[in-house]
Amino acid sequence: MTEYPQARFAPPPGATDVLLVRHGQSAPARPEEPFPLVEGQGDPPLSPLGREQAAALGRRLAGAGLDAVYVTTLRRTRETAQPLLEATGLEPLLERDLREVHLGEWEGGLFRKHVAERHPLALRMLAEERWDVIPGAESAESFAGRVRGALERIAAAHPGGRVAVVSHGGVIGQVLSLATGSRPFAFAGVDNASISQVVLTGPRWVLRRFNDTAHLDEKDFSQAATPPT
Repeated sequence: MTEYPQARFAPPPGATDVLLVRHGQSAPARPEEPFPLVEGQGDPPLSPLGREQAAALGRRLAGAGLDAVYVTTLRRTRETAQPLLEATGLEPLLERDLREVHLGEWEGGLFRKHVAERHPLALRMLAEERWDVIPGAESAESFAGRVRGALERIAAAHPGGRVAVVSHGGVIGQVLSLATGSRPFAFAGVDNASISQVVLTGPRWVLRRFNDTAHLDEKDFSQAATPPT
C-alpha cells in the first residue's frame, strides 16, 4: 500500500535559520536619571532579573548548534548574549542595523514614561501602528529597510547555517511583520529573553516560532510584557 505520511518542516537547502532573541529586562527608566545615549539612543544595562534571564537563555541555546551570535550597538544585547557566548566559545558579531527603532525626542527612557501614562501621542502611535508619530522618531520605511537589509546580510553570510540574533522588541516585531505581511505592530509584544524563529530563503521568510519562553519557566521569571526598548 502506498502511503504519504505527514512530514516535519525541513528548511530548504541553503536556507538560514535565525533565532531572534529579545534582550533581557533592562534597568527601569527614571525621569531624574535619563539613560545614557549611544548614537542618540537610550542604552540602559540589564536589570538583575535581566541578568538571570540571560543566564537561562544561555543554558537553553548552548547546544542549539549555532554558527554565530549577533548583537547590536546597545549594551543590553551584548549583556544578554554574554552567557551564551561563554557557553559556546563564539565571538559576538555586530550588526548595527538591528538596533532598536529610534524614538526621537522620546529616547533616554521618556518613551516608557509616556506609554505608561497613556500620553496622547503614545495612544496614537498604538492606534496607527507607526513609530514616527513621536517627534523625531524613525520612519516606518527607514526602519523596515534597515532591518530587512541586516537580515539579508546575515542570510548571505550563513547559508545553510543557524544563528542567534540578540536584538530588540521593535526589531523582532518588524522582522516578523516582514516575514508574514502582517500589520506593523502585530508582533510587538515579545517578552524579554524570548526566542522567535524565522527561516530565510531568498525573498521568502518563514515564521517558525514566536515568543518562546520555556527556558524562563525553570525559575519564576514571569513578568508582564514590556514595551520595546
